[in-house]
Amino acid sequence: MAANTARGTTINLRAPAARRALIDQAAEALGKSRTDFMLDAASEKAQQVLLDRTVFALDAERFAEFTRLLEAPLAQPKAVKKLLQRKAPWE
Repeated sequence: MAANTARGTTINLRAPAARRALIDQAAEALGKSRTDFMLDAASEKAQQVLLDRTVFALDAERFAEFTRLLEAPLAQPKAVKKLLQRKAPWE
């Protein structure tokens, strides 16, 4: 259950001791509190889920323009062409 406080909303949850220990270990490795670590991790995952579900609709004219832009060859500046012609250092 969530409750409003001066600092924000409280989120209560239960977790097995092993998972809490894992979270604490990771938070400590990053120099974060458990709360900051969990909020960062949950927010990052939430953004990822929502971005993966992003859908947009286009009318026929805009879809044709979108398709044309996707299929058009990309301009390559001279520096990029030169870089792509060089042998990779690991080869």
